[in-house]
Formats: sequence, structure tokens, C-alpha cells
Amino acid sequence: MRNFNFCIYVFIGCCLWACEGGKQDNTNKADLPVSELSKSELSDKVKGLIVGSAIGDAMGAPTEMWAREDIQKTYGWVTGLDTMVREVSPEGIWKANLPAGGTTDDTRWKALIVDFMSEQNSLSLDVDAFSNHIIQTYEAYFNRYKSLKPDQTKDLEETNLKVLWLQEWYKVSLAIKENKLKPYQKAMGKFYGGEMVCAGLLYAPALGLLYPSDPEMAYNQAYNLSIYDLGLAKDISALSAAMTSAALTANGNQNEVLRVLKDIDPEGYFSSRLVGRSSYRVYELALDIVAEAKDSLGTDLKPNKTTLIPESSILRAYQLLDQNLQDMPFHAAEIHLHVLTAMLFNDFKFKETMIFLVNYGRDNDTTAAIAGAILGAYHGYAQLPIEMREQVEKVNDELLDINLEKLAEKQINNTLSLYLWPD
Repeated sequence: MRNFNFCIYVFIGCCLWACEGGKQDNTNKADLPVSELSKSELSDKVKGLIVGSAIGDAMGAPTEMWAREDIQKTYGWVTGLDTMVREVSPEGIWKANLPAGGTTDDTRWKALIVDFMSEQNSLSLDVDAFSNHIIQTYEAYFNRYKSLKPDQTKDLEETNLKVLWLQEWYKVSLAIKENKLKPYQKAMGKFYGGEMVCAGLLYAPALGLLYPSDPEMAYNQAYNLSIYDLGLAKDISALSAAMTSAALTANGNQNEVLRVLKDIDPEGYFSSRLVGRSSYRVYELALDIVAEAKDSLGTDLKPNKTTLIPESSILRAYQLLDQNLQDMPFHAAEIHLHVLTAMLFNDFKFKETMIFLVNYGRDNDTTAAIAGAILGAYHGYAQLPIEMREQVEKVNDELLDINLEKLAEKQINNTLSLYLWPD
């Protein structure tokens, strides 16, 4: 009898728990924001960003950091994907002699941030969890040393590349884990030599995938996660996420993407005393460069025999960009300027923007990857060049252990779970 009563109590308790749980689920679902996109539109846009960014990365990968003259000497005027004639490096390619379609850390960072977002399964992204994700990834790479022997030179070289890729980030992440200001300040002061590097720009564009039609939310979350950025680089990283968010629902309206550069400023950069908003001055400079390069009175300059640049307006745009170079090609403001100039000059056309950036040089795989992400979200996967997207997907899957389709599906499912979707 006692056993029978006990079973009844357990049964009733389970029923009450289930009812309460069901009530909680319904409440949570009712609280979800409603998306402007359909599920099929979301799928196309997410995949567009992931693959579009990889295409840009792959186009720039063979000539990352090369001078324009060297690009033209080796590859001519680049209009598509090319094989790699360069050494491996932690931030660059991890396998020598990659075929056309191979990518660098710009794509690896997209994979890392998508994995992180899927683990969070929330619209509010936790800073500590992000830094821990990087710590765990780094330590997983480092722990491979324990199973290797001195004569396993190939495996040692591969592990070295992976460890060194995240080494600088790991140092800062450890300081964040301590939750103390001084160690964090010290670590950031030495992060890649204390330069204004484009750290957050490597992953922030993908953060916008969580916030279709909510660029301010995208900005806020990206700003919070720009924990490896200094100064104005934080604003620029966050703006890249906001532009991606706006691109998802822009419906072919470029102004919907560009307006975030002025309208989204939750941190109050425009009111900064004496300085104002540096990122917006970069945008104004990009507008001026495009206007002057396309001015019929300013394009009398003809490409000479020593250059393969096909149009005088492109040559003029390159010359104007040359006048505004930073000390480091991966300076956040320079990256921002090149991305905006290329997109504006080419009227948001995907392939033309990639060609403009890759042939200009400097940190061209990163600039093309960022622009590719924004424009991939803007146009969608179906509008990307078919041969390019298929080649990039094939090479990344077969040689680099990055399945771009599965990566996109992971993000699609994560975003789908966080919104109510129209029928």
C-alpha cells in the first residue's frame, strides 16, 4: 500500500512538473521576437553570408598582404579563385599549395563564432563564455603536443600553426577569466603589439545573423564581444555586425545597410569630445573617394603599360586609397575604409566588389571576407557566383575540415530557435 501511494505521489508530481514545464515553454515561445524573414529567406541569407565571406577570403588568400605590383606579376588582374603560391602561417593558410578555393583564418573565425553562438542558444551572448570558448579551443590544440613524438614533424608543424593562431587571443582571454582590470589592460596593451588591429572584424559580421532586422541589437552584442579590440576598432567591429543585420532584410535597398553607420550609435561615439565618431569620418572619406574616382573630369588618367588595372576610375580610386594608408595593413580603420569604398564603388555588386578589393592588395583576404559576408547576407546564397561557391565549399570540406553547408545549417537552426517565424 505504501508503494502504491508513493507511486501515486510520483505520478502526480510528474504531471505537475510537466504542466509547469509546458507552461514555461509556451511563455518563452510567446516572448520570442517575430522575424521579418521567412524560414526559407533566412536559410538563403545565412548561407549567403557564410559562403560569401569564404569566397572573399579564398579570392584574397593567394595574395594576402602582397603589393599590387606583385599580385599583377604573379596572377594578372584577378577575377576569380586561384591556387596558392605562398607559405603557410598561423593567420594565413594552414596547408601549402592549396588549390583555388582555399581559405585562411577569416573563415576559421566564422566557424569558431558560429560554434560559440550555437552553444549559447540565446540572443544575449555572454562575454565570459566567449573568452572561455577561445581558451578551450586553444588548450585543445595545445594538448595535442602531449601525444606527439619528436619525429612526428608534420603533426608538430600543424599543431604549431593552430596554437600560434590563437596564442595572442588566449593571453587576453586568461586575463578576462581572472575578472581583474589590470591584467586585462596589460594583456590588451600587448595584443599583437598593441596595434589597432581588426580583431573583432574577423568574427563580428557573422554575429549579425542572430539579429535579422535589429541592427542595434547586433551592434550591442558585437560591441560587448569586441573584447580583443582597442578604441575605435570596437565601434567598427560592432558596425560590421549591424550592417550584416540590416543586410538580411534590406530587400535590395543599399541605404538600409548604409544608414546604420549614422543611425546606430548606442555608445555615443558621435558625442565624443574633440574627436566625434572616427568610423563615420571613414565612411565620409569612402564617399569622397568614390565620387572623385568616378568624376568624369577626374578620370583622364589612363592606365599605363605597367599596370593591368582595366579602368581609369579604378586606378584613381586605388591612388586615393593609397593616400590614406595606415602603418599596418590590418588596421581596423583601413579595413573599414577599403570595405566601404569597394562596396560603394561597385554599387553593392558581389563579384565586382571582391575583384576591386583583392586586386588592391594589402589585407585583401580580410577586406574581401568582410565585404563578402555583408553582401552575401544582402544578396543571399542563390545570387552568389555558382562556380565560386561550389569550389569554395568543395575545397574547405575536403582539405580544411570546414563544411560550410553544415556550418550554415548550424547557424540557421540556432537562429530559427530564437524567433517566431511567419508562415
